[in-house]
Amino acid sequence: MKLYLLILTCLVCINSSFAQRKGYWQQKVDYKIDVDVDEKNYQYDGQMRLKYTNNSGQSLSKVYLHLYFNAFQPESMMDYRLSNISDPDSRMATNLGTKENPKWESRISKLKPEQIGYQKIKTLTFNGVNTQFKTDGTILEVTLPSAIADGTTATFDLTWTAQVPEQIRRSGRNSKEGVALSMAQWYPKMAHFDEFGWHLDEYVAREFVAPFGNFDVSIQLNKNYIVGASGVLQNPSEVKGYQKKAKVKIQNNKAIWHYKAENIHDFVWAADPKFVVDSVRSQAGVKLYTVYIPTNDSIKSNWNQALQLAADFFDLSGKKFGPYPWPTYTIVQGGDGGMEYGTATLVTGGRNIKSLVGVIFHEAAHSWYQHLFGINETVDEWFDEGFTSYVEELGMQQLFYKKGALETNPMIDAYRAYYKLALSGKEEPMSLLADYYNSNYAYSNQAYNKGAVLAEQLGYIIGKSNLEKTFLKFYEVWKFKHPTPNDFKRVAEEISGINLKWYFNLFVNTTRQIDYAILEVTDNTVSLKNKSNLAMPIDVLVEYKDGSKELFYIPLREMRGEKPTEDYSIYSNVKRTILPDWNWTVPTYTFPVDKVPSKIWIDPTQRLADIEAGDNYCDHNQN
Repeated sequence: MKLYLLILTCLVCINSSFAQRKGYWQQKVDYKIDVDVDEKNYQYDGQMRLKYTNNSGQSLSKVYLHLYFNAFQPESMMDYRLSNISDPDSRMATNLGTKENPKWESRISKLKPEQIGYQKIKTLTFNGVNTQFKTDGTILEVTLPSAIADGTTATFDLTWTAQVPEQIRRSGRNSKEGVALSMAQWYPKMAHFDEFGWHLDEYVAREFVAPFGNFDVSIQLNKNYIVGASGVLQNPSEVKGYQKKAKVKIQNNKAIWHYKAENIHDFVWAADPKFVVDSVRSQAGVKLYTVYIPTNDSIKSNWNQALQLAADFFDLSGKKFGPYPWPTYTIVQGGDGGMEYGTATLVTGGRNIKSLVGVIFHEAAHSWYQHLFGINETVDEWFDEGFTSYVEELGMQQLFYKKGALETNPMIDAYRAYYKLALSGKEEPMSLLADYYNSNYAYSNQAYNKGAVLAEQLGYIIGKSNLEKTFLKFYEVWKFKHPTPNDFKRVAEEISGINLKWYFNLFVNTTRQIDYAILEVTDNTVSLKNKSNLAMPIDVLVEYKDGSKELFYIPLREMRGEKPTEDYSIYSNVKRTILPDWNWTVPTYTFPVDKVPSKIWIDPTQRLADIEAGDNYCDHNQN
């Protein structure tokens, strides 16, 4: 009986240790949206019922919504940012100077009234009562006639009119590839409120965050258009493209496209008369759609190949990072590059097959790191983009190149990009808010590449098998919630038994760099040096003159634990010796060897992000 009670107590402790942090809560918002589109003038009228559930533990006397289209106007913050950042997005700015002396002009500044974007709120009620509101840039501030009490749900009814901007960024009209309507950030969207307060970032080009909820969306549009969107189409027999014998239901020369989606935090759609629709079902049962313009045979061939590869990607990602929980995913040609949304993406389609598959894999990977885990992209952009890049690269290696993931370091290209950034003098702390980087170069390489390096290097610290377990446990604990990087860190610590405070703090919040070297090798000792100000655990592979090998593992004192033996082929039949901890306050470390060394490598897997690897190898035979 005592043994039974002990086992039961341990199980309870294990399960409780993986629960959400104490006091965790999140808001909920449900949308019912109806829009009537005037495709000739690129305008539409909308009405929306929004139900907002307050779980915050406090009453709310104000709420805020995003009006993203307002950014596409002269003298907006987006407009000024484009003119004043050192390397603006070339899709949104023109260089009036030279390459050596650039002078950037925002294209938004040249938009005429009929070309700008806007979302103008006409009426707004709160639980049936007219309420005060004001527009401030891309934020709508709503002052409530009575507070929303904790644990209650409020109903907002809005009507608005909007104009779709000329195609500039993610959303807009008449893209370079000829897509008529790319409708992202197109509806008044409830701002995110959490333990850190309201997230009221002006739209200046970067990322997003929003509460989870359900969407019920009806789009009234010219009967000749075909739509691709988030969610599940409710009336495929009444619209074009989704059934061969569909009897299109027409009213006033328009068709109504009706979609529903559950537990997502953004909704996107695109429309064009030239669209075609194709679909396939993954082995796990996910129905995938492609909606694109079949410009020529090459484009059609690329999209056909990409659709099946996308299905394989969802199966692969589901096994490694947790099952995809929604019934559909739709890949729509639109936008100006690639951007993720709830159960759908907009991507540009006139690409070669490698580029098309790569962007689809990346945006589909966001179904986990941003849409299944509602990561705050405006704050923790590397957690979103970096981990997505990690998932994308694994998919490309195993499915597109069909060589399997590189055994030692599948993220080696991201490491190389990070090294270039670290040595450029442009690196900024990865914890910087996404909008505030001094250059797009720094943002892109921090978020996408250094973020992927953090994930792969975490496997170096806690062990590859523990990293794989961490991803799956994180899914189990945090799906459909809003985790922070610290929540991921805590899961990794619980799985591995290793303290990771030092790693996340130094690698995320500073620009410190890792740089180790083999200092000296004798016939009976190996000496190492930490040339940098970021200490790490160290693997040292020693090949002796008799041909045998030994792997020496030096834990870092701050880890308070050790990673398990890893199953890399380069370590097969290699003796592993665990040495005493290396304290970060001590710059050098010497350990004895029993036989005469021949060759020595620091981290032959190349997962240690050492900015100068030239001194990580020594051929003792030449000494």
